[in-house]
Amino acid sequence: MSTLLVIAKEPRPGRVKTRLTPPFTPREAALLAEAALVDTLRTVAATPASRHVLVLDGAPGRWLPPGFDVVPQCAGGLDERLAAAFAGCEGPTLLIGMDTPQVTPELLTVDFADCDAYFGPAEDGGFWALGLASPDPELLRGVPMSTPTTGAVQRDRLTAAGLRVRELPALRDVDTAADAEAVAAAAPGGRFAAELARLRAVNRR
Repeated sequence: MSTLLVIAKEPRPGRVKTRLTPPFTPREAALLAEAALVDTLRTVAATPASRHVLVLDGAPGRWLPPGFDVVPQCAGGLDERLAAAFAGCEGPTLLIGMDTPQVTPELLTVDFADCDAYFGPAEDGGFWALGLASPDPELLRGVPMSTPTTGAVQRDRLTAAGLRVRELPALRDVDTAADAEAVAAAAPGGRFAAELARLRAVNRR
């Protein structure tokens, strides 16, 4: 693997995980977002790659581990920002977001020897991972993002380009409180699960 990309927002209250509010406050939602990002970055750092890159909207904080190149997100819609992330890479590249803290190094260790692309569907109809043996920004530009059909449209774009696509397991994104509970249960040993448990305890007092 040449490059592993993580596209993320700085976990600041009111800017991330707004669908967790309510039941969580904006500050609590930001703490959960930070925990998800910490888990994701730790997993990516533990996955072999020539480069580990954080494509960030905002400024890095103490949550950023060593070993990452940090590049700013470009302006525009999510499709343009994803396209620009791939445009800065050469060779096999896998991109993920910050919303699946249950991800593991095993899931991210992919081999492009017999395929041109990897596609990781999300349970909400989007996608949590996209890998390209030869990064081509045009494969993402114009794909409608954050809709129930985003994943299907993106996958169709890959196959229409004649790419051999291998599918990764479907994962659940953290968007709502119900998602948070399910993801924490799937990865009970992570920072995200610990932060969710701490906030539940605080809010019960």
